[in-house]
Amino acid sequence: MPRTLPEPSVDSFDLTVILSALADPGRRALMTALYQRPDPIDCSVLAEEADLGLSNPTISHHYRVLREAGLTRTLVVGRQRIVRVRRDDMEKRFPGLLQAVLGSE
Repeated sequence: MPRTLPEPSVDSFDLTVILSALADPGRRALMTALYQRPDPIDCSVLAEEADLGLSNPTISHHYRVLREAGLTRTLVVGRQRIVRVRRDDMEKRFPGLLQAVLGSE
């Protein structure tokens, strides 16, 4: 049975934490790749497609930081980690932020 990894509620989103997560070039590249996809994707597939030149532990760390900031939701299905951007939640709390930061890249 699928489960969702822990993530902050919309009410507890912190703009400083979100902007800090997006300040790192590797995380911003992952978020941009996720943001441009309409559907959730397996995190290992996305990391390969983005071809960031980072080690797997570093990529895993980036995914965790993005999730803990509230930017992504991760669904665990067996050994897979399906990741998607929390677009609606971000738009409720900080309208236009993702488009402003990621939309033009």
